[in-house]
Amino acid sequence: MAESSRIYTAALIVIGDEILSGRTHDKNIAQVASWLGIQGIRMSEVRVVPDVTEAIVEAVNTLRARNDYLFTTGGIGPTHDDITVDAVAEALGVGVVVHPDARAILEGYYETRGGLNEARLRMARVPDGAVLIPNRYTGAPGIRFGNIFLMAGVPQITAGMLDALSGTLEGGHQLLSETVGCWVQESEVADLLRETEKAHASCQIGSYPFWREGKSGANFVIRSVDAEDLAACIRALIRGLEEMDRPSFPGGIEPSGS
Repeated sequence: MAESSRIYTAALIVIGDEILSGRTHDKNIAQVASWLGIQGIRMSEVRVVPDVTEAIVEAVNTLRARNDYLFTTGGIGPTHDDITVDAVAEALGVGVVVHPDARAILEGYYETRGGLNEARLRMARVPDGAVLIPNRYTGAPGIRFGNIFLMAGVPQITAGMLDALSGTLEGGHQLLSETVGCWVQESEVADLLRETEKAHASCQIGSYPFWREGKSGANFVIRSVDAEDLAACIRALIRGLEEMDRPSFPGGIEPSGS
């Protein structure tokens, strides 16, 4: 694929013991993935890690190396277990400093809210060399260091930070997708799916099986950055299904029957 039409990728690290314990249900994965799609960037992988420095460092260094961008949510608040800044700084091999602009923002925000104490000042700490991501809700900014973005764990605040980043990241062509449904077992069409995908270099085919009305079905989601190749791939898949006497349903089949 030509460099100009390559798919830019991003990974997300969700940080927090409360997510792994089930006490908190994460909502950031879906909103970050949706936002990335609008930016023309594909979410390639997600990892959930505890509030443990070694786990965060390993995840940061692994995922930033194989993606264009890396996002983290959680662990940038005022309490002792908010260790994301320190862990990311360790992963990057830099120190941690109080960002003067972040301190000024927090001083202004907390001027009528009890003042800037030691705990609140923790939210002005950044890996040395980082820049800030605006936060219009609570003042405490997000943090950007190169291709790494540290954001809040609270979904509403994360949404505001993403909004501030909209249109600022280099992305590839928007990933296009179409769905084709069929009453068929995955095993019957495994070869067809593989051969069809292989014949269309820019396309990927995902298969999502379901069981309804006493029979097996599957929805095939075809993705590509090239509209013409996407259309050709869909035509080839539909033609292959028809040759197997398996009629297709453009737009997919509703698995629940509703």
